[in-house]
Amino acid sequence: MTKKIILASGNSGKLREFQQLLSGCGFDVLPQSDFFSESAEETGLTFVENALIKARYACIKTNLPAIADDSGIEVDALNGRPGIYSARYAGVDANDEKNNALLLQELSNVSDEKRTARYHAVLVYMRHAEDPTPIICHGVWEGLIMREPRGSGGFGYDPLFYLPSHQCASAELSKEEKNRISHRGKAMRELLEKMSQLARD
Repeated sequence: MTKKIILASGNSGKLREFQQLLSGCGFDVLPQSDFFSESAEETGLTFVENALIKARYACIKTNLPAIADDSGIEVDALNGRPGIYSARYAGVDANDEKNNALLLQELSNVSDEKRTARYHAVLVYMRHAEDPTPIICHGVWEGLIMREPRGSGGFGYDPLFYLPSHQCASAELSKEEKNRISHRGKAMRELLEKMSQLARD
């Protein structure tokens, strides 16, 4: 029987990625918008704290297991910014275009070799709101910030995130390749492995 899990996110790009990553694994990933409209207030100071807050809130609202993702990009030349504020880097009305424009502006005087950055993704799976042992997984993806956007795939900072190993931007990868090597893909594989272990125990 397919198990229903709430994705504690309103991000349509993340929902597509999760549905693709979990397809065929016995999970029916449903967006939180199918059950409630308001989002949890992200008051944490780390990716882990915010993911836990979002997962617990979704469990409370739906009485179903929940997966929450908190992710963002860490830029060395900016002392780790935008970090946990990646989605709202350019302010409360931020979108991908505004966030990318601000990042390019703040890095305008930074040399190419110092534009190192990495994506982080923290995934939390909670069986219920009082789950004392949530599963927490962390994936990292190293790259560089380019000087202008490239590609039309992905979302967020993907058009600026250059991968030396593939000699292209993240936004130029196929969905399948991105899921294979990305921060979220790495965290998801770890999560699936741990969830499978729980089922066997």
